[in-house]
Amino acid sequence: MGAFLQSCPLGGFFLVAFFASCFFPEPGLVAGGGVTRHYKFNVVLQNVTRLCHTKSIVTVNGKFPGPPIIAREGDQLLIEVVNRVPNNISIHWHGVRQLRSGWADGPAYVTQCPIQTGQSYVYNYTIVGQRGTLWWHAHISWLRSTLHGPLIILPKHNASYPFAKPHKEIPIIFGEWFNSDTEAVISQALQTGGGPNVSDAYTINGLPGPLYNCSAKDTYRLKVKPGKTYLLRLINAALNDELFFSIANHTLTLVEADAVYLKPFETETLLIAPGQTTNVLLKTKPQYPKATFLMTARPYATGLGTFDNTTVAGTLEYEPPLNESHQSSSIKQLPLFKPTLPPLNDTAFATNFTNKLRSLANPQFPANVPQKVDQRFFFTVGLGTNPCRGNQTCQGPNGTMFTAAVNNVSFTMPTTALLQAHYTGQSNGVYSPEFPSYPKSIFNFTGTPPNNTNVGNGTKLVVLPFNTSVELIMQDTSILGAESHPLHLHGFNFFVVGQGFGNFDPNKDPAKFNLVDPVERNTVGVPAGGWVAIRFLADNPGVWFMHCHLEVHTSWGLKMAWLVLDGKLPNQKLLPPPADLPKC
Repeated sequence: MGAFLQSCPLGGFFLVAFFASCFFPEPGLVAGGGVTRHYKFNVVLQNVTRLCHTKSIVTVNGKFPGPPIIAREGDQLLIEVVNRVPNNISIHWHGVRQLRSGWADGPAYVTQCPIQTGQSYVYNYTIVGQRGTLWWHAHISWLRSTLHGPLIILPKHNASYPFAKPHKEIPIIFGEWFNSDTEAVISQALQTGGGPNVSDAYTINGLPGPLYNCSAKDTYRLKVKPGKTYLLRLINAALNDELFFSIANHTLTLVEADAVYLKPFETETLLIAPGQTTNVLLKTKPQYPKATFLMTARPYATGLGTFDNTTVAGTLEYEPPLNESHQSSSIKQLPLFKPTLPPLNDTAFATNFTNKLRSLANPQFPANVPQKVDQRFFFTVGLGTNPCRGNQTCQGPNGTMFTAAVNNVSFTMPTTALLQAHYTGQSNGVYSPEFPSYPKSIFNFTGTPPNNTNVGNGTKLVVLPFNTSVELIMQDTSILGAESHPLHLHGFNFFVVGQGFGNFDPNKDPAKFNLVDPVERNTVGVPAGGWVAIRFLADNPGVWFMHCHLEVHTSWGLKMAWLVLDGKLPNQKLLPPPADLPKC
């Protein structure tokens, strides 16, 4: 484990409270006042049992979920990843800006070649201008199903939260458990051209909970005291599902999304997409309630395909007063309250919820929304088909193969890392700088789909001069069914300036854009049968992946990349590659 975890008596992974009181000795200062923190990630196989099924899974240091990375704004992180498993490995530090340090971003064949068996790589980056909850995960094939953990950035010393200091801070990671090997699941799907088998359970901090067979003992229990405020750091690490989450008889106050502070608002239920993080304040009841409360999550499902229609549950348990029994048997005798979650396809709730998200936009935490736009892009995102290979019949629509595309281009992963090809000037045969700014054919994107659902294939990038301000409209299509797509942009935060249903209208919709306090994110859901508008400033040189965070759609090609060129000044240029950068 990292040096922090070795020296900090947390008594278990998820009792991550009062981090600052037990930080490991700070070995060296970084320019800007931060320190250098060292972690070692041994990627190893570990036998884990859930739902009475034992399987060998890929883990960091034998932990599932993996250990937390904990730092402060301004700190440098040196994380040595040693690959001791048969799979190729790469780790992405999801949401970290990676200013000029694209070599440490992690997506395999985009910013690096993967770390091969027996090899290691030191991810070296500095946290600049960020604080809050992010996460790390494998970024190759479907290995992130078990290879993930929290990345928690505390404010600088002497800086405080823009809300009351919580009694404790607790990471809560939502995941998906497959009884079978997830690498076999996606391999079979890509071979047959059909949809992959769905997961067998959802998990909270790696545990499915009492609503599944053979799982009552594997229940996450959050123990709280009356009259206290807890900061829950929620992370959706599920492979393929957006999730509703609620705690029975308790109200949650949202204060942060994707490591950016929000104007606080209260809700009984929240929606969190794969890749997204949400910080909420949980204020416990003033007196011991003599009851136990379920916290549950289940999917928000918009597509036509099959999905895991189950519910994960954990328990919120109050510590009884000293004069009452502490026996676990007495807890079982308490009334148990269950929350009511929205219907599985409740797009009205999803829309209403996301419309409440607003940046703080105050002098201390401004919302620097680009007010002028240098380049505008319009991307269609959705599913499509490819012809079956050879004479076989595939399991996709009408004997075809399922695929997915951005602007009708299904992204073909290269065998050489894109960033390396760009940096060395050897891009010929690796990628083309000609990703289309607009779809080549215009049709009623959310109406009756065209007869021809085949998509093109290629490895194409958008090239942007340094400091270009970008406006991007992402439009869902109804080809093979309208569906919500959580799109994640590496290397940047962006502002969600507008969203709506139907086809984007360039003459009417921009007038309704919010350029004052829009939410700032790294992952946003493109509404099912609708569109979303984002703006960002391309002030980070490098190659930056953008993809759907539904892993099946990424596997099918719903991904592309932006190439941001160096600026003129020394501090506007990509740093040279490290000596231990993995080779393909």
